Amino acid sequence: MKKKILTVNILLVLFLLIISCKSSPGKASDKKTEPVQTTEVVSENNTATAVPSTPATPVTPSTPATPATPSTPAAPTTPSTPTTPSTPATPSTPATPSIPATPSTPVSTEILAAAMSKADAARKRAVDFGCPDYFPSEWDAADSLYAVAANMPKTTQSDVQQAAAMYDNSADAYDDIFRKTIPLYAQAREDEIMDAREKLINAGFKDYFPDYLKEADDKALLAQNLFEAGDYYNARDAAADALNEYENLYTGAEILLVRREIIERDFVKYDADNFEKADEAASAVNDDYKAGKKEIASANAKDVLRRYNNVLANGWKAYAGEKRASAVSEREQALTEKANIASRDLFSEADGIFNQAGQSFTSQNYKNAALSYTDSEERFILSRLDTEERRQRALDIIKLAEEKIEESNETAIDAERIIEGGTR
Repeated sequence: MKKKILTVNILLVLFLLIISCKSSPGKASDKKTEPVQTTEVVSENNTATAVPSTPATPVTPSTPATPATPSTPAAPTTPSTPTTPSTPATPSTPATPSIPATPSTPVSTEILAAAMSKADAARKRAVDFGCPDYFPSEWDAADSLYAVAANMPKTTQSDVQQAAAMYDNSADAYDDIFRKTIPLYAQAREDEIMDAREKLINAGFKDYFPDYLKEADDKALLAQNLFEAGDYYNARDAAADALNEYENLYTGAEILLVRREIIERDFVKYDADNFEKADEAASAVNDDYKAGKKEIASANAKDVLRRYNNVLANGWKAYAGEKRASAVSEREQALTEKANIASRDLFSEADGIFNQAGQSFTSQNYKNAALSYTDSEERFILSRLDTEERRQRALDIIKLAEEKIEESNETAIDAERIIEGGTR
């Protein structure tokens, strides 16, 4: 019985081996593929027999041969086909010019930048020379062109070219206004310079400092030549320098005028110390100007002028006080002499000016007060003279009347005598 069981087991193992060989693809003859594991089976009489026991289950691991099916993953071989990679070429579609944002259609802005720079330069030049003040309506039109160019789209090359053309138009408009303005601008600067120079001449500055005036004249001539040569910015600066020179010299002319007035009105006696200090400061300013320190001299000249003006103001104050006293005295005499009655119109006029002088004196306008007191004083004197003249005429008339009365009395007496003599 045991022999039969053993025989059956052997046959079974052989059958399984045959099946496993057939299941391996194309390598059935290779016996190294899967070694058959056997286990010893102990029989009832403890005799060990090699039986492929459960190796039948390990045979199933041979099914992992199915992993050979991973050959199916050869499906990835499809990407190896060169045709499929061509699909990424789709990004080339943005090259269509209809889409402005595409980097494949670069827009050159050099022409636009140049046109903008040209327009900005033309506009600045026009502003620097006052073009908007001379031609306001034309300036607004040019500015409108500039604004249109600034607001135009600049996405495509065509847009850029159109905007650049508009900037060019605005630049041409600014230049046209500039060309018409320059002669007017140059004439205005010349008028300013000539006015300042005339003030110096009228102040007698040329008689005292002819060399200083010649330096300013040279600068004015330089400005004129630069304008004629078309060097407008340098001409503008030269004109401003010349005008500044004349104005600084006019401060000196004012000093001369004030000092001359102080001396002519004999006001030095009212503030001699300050007058002497002002003279010393004026001498220092003149030294600085001669040494080429014109800015320092110009600044200090204003202080010198202030000193002389203080002396003049103090002189007017003292003089107004004196004239006030004189006017008060004349008014009192006129009232004493009954000028307010005998010469009422003249006295009333003098009294009105006298009251105005008092208001000026109270408000510390001593110059007007002094002049008004002087005027009222003279009119009070006239009223007194007129009163005296009227009185004298009245006395003459009275005397004449008395003489006539005496003559008439004598005539009457003679007539009476004649009558008396006749009756006798």
